[in-house]
Amino acid sequence: MFKKIIAGLAGALTLNILHETIRSRFAGAPRINKLGEEALKKTLQPFNVTLDSPQSAYWATLSSDIVSNTLYYGVTATTSPVVSGALAGIGAVKLPQHLGLNDEPVAATPQKKLLTVAYYLVGALVTRAVYKVLQR
Repeated sequence: MFKKIIAGLAGALTLNILHETIRSRFAGAPRINKLGEEALKKTLQPFNVTLDSPQSAYWATLSSDIVSNTLYYGVTATTSPVVSGALAGIGAVKLPQHLGLNDEPVAATPQKKLLTVAYYLVGALVTRAVYKVLQR
């Protein structure tokens, strides 16, 4: 299980580095971070917890993304990376509107939708590759 977690962490870090790099360079890139911040704030509301600044919201969201994607990839992408990545990406595009979240940061244009799915697919493929190396 430890190897799966390490591989999942590699995939999660890849996903976030890819997202952060592209969003900082291209105005039309998906803003998965904005979707994550909104989801985190809504999750914390019932507990009367607020994030005091944009920086704290950013770091809290990034941390929770890395943890959740590490676990997701570690469980799913080590055996079925294409399915895992595609489902995560499609979920990131399709689920927000059903959860009462603004889907515009990831689904406003066909380009954003495609890139969002691609990010998650790349993360899953990296997870699988790292897992195979760790199994040697």
